[in-house]
Amino acid sequence: MAVVPQEMGQPRWSFARNQDIVLAVAVMGVLAVLVIPIPTALLDILLAINISLSVVVLLTAIYLQHPVDFAVFPSLLLLLTLFRLSLNVASTRLILSQANAGSIINAFGSFVTSGSYIVGIIIFIILVVIQLVVITRGATRISEVAARFTLDAMPGKQMGVDADLNAGLITEDQARARRRRIEQEADFYGAMDGATKFVRGDAIAGVIITLVNIIGGLTIGVLIQEYELADAARVYTQLTVGDGLVSQIPALIVSMAAGLIVTRTASQENLGVDMGRQLGAYPRALGIAAGLLVLFGIVPGMPTVPFFVVGISLAVMAYQTQAAFARRAAVEAAREVAAEETGAAEGPERTEYLLPVDPLKIELGYGLIALADPKQGGDLLNRIQIIRQQMATRMGFIVPVVRIVDNMRLRPNEYRVKLREAEIARYELLSGHYLAMNPGIVEEEIAGIPTTEPAFGLQALWVSADNRDRAERMGYTIVEPSAVLATHLTELITAHAPELLTRQDVQNLVNVVRESARAVVEELTPNLLSLGEIQKVLQNLLRERVSIRNLETILEVLADFAPRTRDAEVLTEYARQALARQICAEYVDERNALHLVTLAPELEREILDAVRQSETGEYIPLAPARADAIARKTVDAVQPLVMSGQDPIVLTSAPVRRYFRRIVERFLPRIVVLSYNEIDPAVRLESEGQVNG
Repeated sequence: MAVVPQEMGQPRWSFARNQDIVLAVAVMGVLAVLVIPIPTALLDILLAINISLSVVVLLTAIYLQHPVDFAVFPSLLLLLTLFRLSLNVASTRLILSQANAGSIINAFGSFVTSGSYIVGIIIFIILVVIQLVVITRGATRISEVAARFTLDAMPGKQMGVDADLNAGLITEDQARARRRRIEQEADFYGAMDGATKFVRGDAIAGVIITLVNIIGGLTIGVLIQEYELADAARVYTQLTVGDGLVSQIPALIVSMAAGLIVTRTASQENLGVDMGRQLGAYPRALGIAAGLLVLFGIVPGMPTVPFFVVGISLAVMAYQTQAAFARRAAVEAAREVAAEETGAAEGPERTEYLLPVDPLKIELGYGLIALADPKQGGDLLNRIQIIRQQMATRMGFIVPVVRIVDNMRLRPNEYRVKLREAEIARYELLSGHYLAMNPGIVEEEIAGIPTTEPAFGLQALWVSADNRDRAERMGYTIVEPSAVLATHLTELITAHAPELLTRQDVQNLVNVVRESARAVVEELTPNLLSLGEIQKVLQNLLRERVSIRNLETILEVLADFAPRTRDAEVLTEYARQALARQICAEYVDERNALHLVTLAPELEREILDAVRQSETGEYIPLAPARADAIARKTVDAVQPLVMSGQDPIVLTSAPVRRYFRRIVERFLPRIVVLSYNEIDPAVRLESEGQVNG
């Protein structure tokens, strides 16, 4: 049996690999100290640990850059509070039972208080007042305000993330990380709002425990130990004050840490660096303060030495800060000169950043900028995000990020859509109006400005906001301006999907299929078809608005027929036949019937006879007049379908389908041409006419 060697320098048991066990044991130990008597030596060690933990927490708060980075602080605050209270219980037990609570408490009771328990009581009261009135109260209030404002700002921050994502400023992973950060901030400040109450309760508990110890100590000392009242007061009061100081000083330190954390703003450096940089950002302020202190030292009756020492120190700091600013300015000036001297060499490198083009871009006139600004109630960014999700679900490919920019050259309410910097559409919205379309059931007309709906070319009206409700009651379909733009964009994306689908997009889609169907991907590419050939097949499907979401089936078909032919047009026909059920489901009515017109047999023969083969592929050398005549007859044949609300569908034989589509698509870009091989057997066919030659 092979033995895995232990890593060099790694012990068999380490704290780093067993932190959960250490924490569990520590919590159980804290609970045990509450009920189990401990010796004074162990109490000294635990008190030293308590003080050191408080100092570590304070220093951690100073070195923090983001408050959320110390997300464990609310839970840690609870544990430290419980730890201190358990030590209070243990020390109280020793004070009242043995009149001895260890060397640390004795030292605080004698050395820190200068041997006077009266001085100790005063210092203890001052510490409690500082903690309760100043630090804890302020930290509690700040925590409440921070929690409320953080929760109120969450929707706006999340919308800002969505806006940056839609504008292409951040990636999906970066957006996910920023959303997670926002959630963590809300959870952290919400927890801190409650955690600061632990500190306040700890201070109050310290006062109560001190009073109990003094009264209990006097009672035990006089009645049980038979001390004189003065001796009992000296012994027990000194120990009690020492115990209170030992517990309140770490509590005060932790309270300071809590205050620093809740008042800390996000920064790239720690608190010390930020304070030094920001306090020293104005050397003149330091110089003026130094001059005032020197003047105070000159005034008769004022102590000269303290004011002179501090004033000279501030003057030195002001001089050094000003010198540092001068050196920094010189360095920046030198860099600018060097950049100008090497500008010719660096120019082409900087110009390269101008070369990439955006796949999709929307340019807005200044009157439409509010549509893309969530702060002004605009929902365009959210609509675009929904469009991208819908296109992924409906058509099976990821729409690239849509960049939104303003263009002062456009009319105020005009927008323009560009595909790789080439304009593909533009339209003008009417400010303060809604687009009203007659679905065919409205008989009474309403006052409005006639227009044409941009997505489908339907006749419509711009109605004012005052007439909106009336138009809806009359039966008009009312569309908001942002919805008009979003619908137009959806139709443009669908129509230009083949151009948007790049090789990299195909590679990403194939990689997704590889996770669940590795065999078909490895069989197909690169052995049978290249990535570019797969791209052409998928583009052909998208060109006729066939979803490629069922990519595994498409790749299966390509793997089956690629050994026979690598012609993308032929492979597309095989893929369409495999997707027959999906294709028919797009056009059947509620009775599962498909309403269509057929192609006359003599016209099919004419088209097949006209097909010619060349080195670049197949083509149909029909005379323009003849192609126009076929297109006109097709329009006449499908007109009844369109008038009845059906899709314009023409049924042909499989060999003719793609050639007929090629002839009429210039005149009827939205026509649906199906072959008999693409009809699902479960679908009922209802012929409404025929395209005759």
